[in-house]
Amino acid sequence: MRKVPRGARLLMVSAALITASAVAGQSMSGGAGMASASTETEDGIPVTDAMTREKCGTCHTADAKGNLSRISWIRTTPEGWDQAIKRMVRLNGAQVSPEEARHIIHYLGSAHGLAPEEARPVAYVPEKRMIDETNIPSESVRGSCAACHAFGQPLSWRRSSHEWKLLQDFHVALYSQADSQYRRAAIDEPGEVFGQTKPVVNKPGSIPLTQGEVALAYLRKVAPLHTPEWTAWSAREQTPHLAGKWLVSASLPGRGQFFGTMEVAPGSSGEIFGTRTTLQSLAGGPAITTSGNGVVYGGYAWRGRAATGVGGKPAADSFDQPMREVMLFSADRKTATGRWFWGEYQEFGYDVTLTRADGAPVIGGISGGGILAGARGQTLTIFGDAFPAGLTARDIDLGKGLMVSKIVSASPSQLVLSVDAAPGVTSGVHDVTVGTAVLSAALPVYHHIAYIKVMPETSLARLGGAAHPAGFGQFEAYGYDAGPDGKPYTADDVKVGVVDADYSLEEFRATWFDDDIDFVGKISKAGFFTPNLDGPNPARSGNRDNYGNVWVVATAKTAHDSTGKPLIGKAYLVVTIPSFKRIDQPEVEQ
Repeated sequence: MRKVPRGARLLMVSAALITASAVAGQSMSGGAGMASASTETEDGIPVTDAMTREKCGTCHTADAKGNLSRISWIRTTPEGWDQAIKRMVRLNGAQVSPEEARHIIHYLGSAHGLAPEEARPVAYVPEKRMIDETNIPSESVRGSCAACHAFGQPLSWRRSSHEWKLLQDFHVALYSQADSQYRRAAIDEPGEVFGQTKPVVNKPGSIPLTQGEVALAYLRKVAPLHTPEWTAWSAREQTPHLAGKWLVSASLPGRGQFFGTMEVAPGSSGEIFGTRTTLQSLAGGPAITTSGNGVVYGGYAWRGRAATGVGGKPAADSFDQPMREVMLFSADRKTATGRWFWGEYQEFGYDVTLTRADGAPVIGGISGGGILAGARGQTLTIFGDAFPAGLTARDIDLGKGLMVSKIVSASPSQLVLSVDAAPGVTSGVHDVTVGTAVLSAALPVYHHIAYIKVMPETSLARLGGAAHPAGFGQFEAYGYDAGPDGKPYTADDVKVGVVDADYSLEEFRATWFDDDIDFVGKISKAGFFTPNLDGPNPARSGNRDNYGNVWVVATAKTAHDSTGKPLIGKAYLVVTIPSFKRIDQPEVEQ
């Protein structure tokens, strides 16, 4: 049985942000702790937008350089500024209309935002991904920053040294538990800050180093106001020229692969766009067509929404849902990656890659499943745009050990190939080349499925249906080749693709006579988890709710181990109570 991540790490980011939303933007608050520009020793970022200066300048004082107190020493994501403005309205009586708020969010999210290199590591926060955070450097930092909200929350901000201290002071003033957490003796130090990794040794009679001091030092080090990345991006940022045709390659857990196109049309300004998207499932069925809009922050960060226009109330996991779109475009605006999601807890969503179709041959994606070593006549489909007429097998290169024996069909947007793989081809991920078009590290080549991994490995579902909405779960199993070294669970393992499997639940033994599996809910053979009703439940001992911990077990249908037994993978699922307080941030997409 593999090691289970700590329950405290299981974070539905969208839920974790609920607590964080009360904290985000605290550096914007008036009252106790309000600092003036004169208390800062670092250079600020001048606020140049007239409306922002008018609406925010009534409380935030200006200096001769154009700085506004507090605001000029902070940078964050559009969602961070959205939280800040909402808090100013709720707690400080800021007078701002929805239209004015959207304008201010767009200005601050761009001119006082993050560089692309700063935004990518924390993209899981606006993408509403459920993850087990592995970016927390020490237990002291965890205790200070990640006991109440996702660690991605503070890492989504950049502040001056003074502002990071004011942030901690604000936490202490507003949240009683924060004072207790910060004052606890540190049990370690993040080596990146202190240049060492040895345990803290507090001398007898000395004042011990606290968790709060360790966290403050760490954040000042890794998330300062001024960074080389921000300096470089601020100098080269441009209006995003995104209008045109884009190829869409998407995967939806439990539903497989989708390919299609997104037509992006100019909107009312250079940062606003209209969209029309068509997706086709490789599993068949009618195409999915949506229309919507998107807003771009900082020249690269897309926030959008789209809908199919189908009325009624579809099933929770149905495609016919209004979707939210969060994507980050590459600096050359040739590609974008992100997530399109929906659901009461944003638990459903496509993983999406966009590739610009500008008239030149381009590859947008390939069919999944990989290429098996030693097998002949394997089908591979390549999706793209502007493939030239008259292609031959010589024009297509799949790397050493793979040969295109036949082009089964060809069109400007799709190639169907028959591929032979040499028995001795090395396991790995190959580039795909069609003429002058290249899709790097796209094609898995494998010898044997050594093990399967259920994704997500750690997950959170929420009870609901009686008085509160439920939070569902969708699981799928991926097969892995052991790689060139032949050893499973090492760095050279090859992720091959989704493995057909049956799903079931198994008790996670946390206590004697554990009975969670009888109450938490049900999982379908296809890996769709439906939680039980929110309680309490009189049929359960102690009149408890239907919460609990279980294993999600995938049993492969065709992949076997060396003894002929089906491969089995497990994921850890926590089923918890509804989230009684949630926020939404529609302004960032309008």
